[in-house]
Amino acid sequence: MATKNTKKTEGKAAGAKDGIPKNQPGKAKRKLLLDKHATMTKIALRDEKPGTSISLKQIRSGAGRSEKQNATLVGLGLRNIGRVSTLQDTPSVRGMIAKVAHLVEVTDSK
Repeated sequence: MATKNTKKTEGKAAGAKDGIPKNQPGKAKRKLLLDKHATMTKIALRDEKPGTSISLKQIRSGAGRSEKQNATLVGLGLRNIGRVSTLQDTPSVRGMIAKVAHLVEVTDSK
């Protein structure tokens, strides 16, 4: 019986899927989803009237983020996913929200 000589290759040459499970979107799609959310948050902030208050809800973890982003979350009064913080609508708060727009959402404003 003759058998074919097949050599086993590892990694991408063997058709590996970069370690991403099938039920999760790839990095490019995740980045698009985050960009879309950050854009929606910035639009919501743009439409708000200054001088009122803003309610923020943390929707993503600060784990693995830069120290500056974690410090910004703490400055906004957010430490855990699901925590809600109500802040006065000032330009400095808006700037902080813009820095972590992919981690928070504007829930409701008064």
